[in-house]
Amino acid sequence: MAEPVISTAGGGRLAAAGGSFEIHEWSGSGPDHLHVHHADDEAWHVLEGTLTFRFADRLVEAPAGTTVFVPAGVAHSYFEAHGPTRYLIIITPRLSAMIAALHAAPRDQTAEVMRQFNSELLE
Repeated sequence: MAEPVISTAGGGRLAAAGGSFEIHEWSGSGPDHLHVHHADDEAWHVLEGTLTFRFADRLVEAPAGTTVFVPAGVAHSYFEAHGPTRYLIIITPRLSAMIAALHAAPRDQTAEVMRQFNSELLE
């Protein structure tokens, strides 16, 4: 039987994976290109610092304490706005597998890897 994951202050970096979503504590910027996940939702909760989210029609600053939910089909990218950040990212197992595949592939294969995971590079 699966066990619950309980994270307390000072308990180290959080990482938990289940059947429908995963939570990871990350820092730094995400992909610098506008992209879309056609079948997967994604969310962030900023713990420290500020992330800037870019959508097709606007930029949104997300300081510590902000939660951003991006439903499937919404083009986006995100990056550190003003120095170091620390945040929780909530992703599906498919997005987790895609990220691992992207880290293993040469950068010129990004678009193809994303297509394999029902996502698309838009620029």
